[in-house]
Amino acid sequence: MTPPTALDLPAVDPLPEATARYFDLCQKKLGLVPNVLRAYAHDIGKLDAFTAFFDQVMLAESARSKLEREMIAVVVSAENQCHYCLVAHGAALRSLSGRPDWAATLATNWRMAALSPREPAMLPFAVKVTRQSAEIGDLDRDALRDVGFADADIWDIAAVAGFFAMSNRLASATGMRPNPEYFAQAR
Repeated sequence: MTPPTALDLPAVDPLPEATARYFDLCQKKLGLVPNVLRAYAHDIGKLDAFTAFFDQVMLAESARSKLEREMIAVVVSAENQCHYCLVAHGAALRSLSGRPDWAATLATNWRMAALSPREPAMLPFAVKVTRQSAEIGDLDRDALRDVGFADADIWDIAAVAGFFAMSNRLASATGMRPNPEYFAQAR
């Protein structure tokens, strides 16, 4: 098996029981253990923190649908040119949308994708969180409010974008490699 990163950091051996169960669950649900989890397995504390935050921003109850959250993940990952996240979350976006051509358009130039009336406000905000967060002001938040996003929605959009900005940088810095299975999923 190809190592999950360019770094030589072996997983804790044996994995703690809770981690082993989580990896088994991933294998059952996804048919694989994502390499990002394998990469973090050298430090269980960091793995637990990563998965807890991921689960909160991507899987927990939210007014933002899973599809919308994956859209943000892919657009942010495209801005950061994160190979790992574009491949992994591109697969999730294809699967959730059932539209591989649309998902590919979001990954390459989201401005060319057919979007709902609110998404042209959501995605530029996510990009600004990624590129220029210190420049975000009331006008940016008001643009989201003007199309019906509540303050809790703005928080969620920023949390997903911020999580992926961090995750993209770590994946790129460590040479994280996507699982080969992602490339063919939902095509």
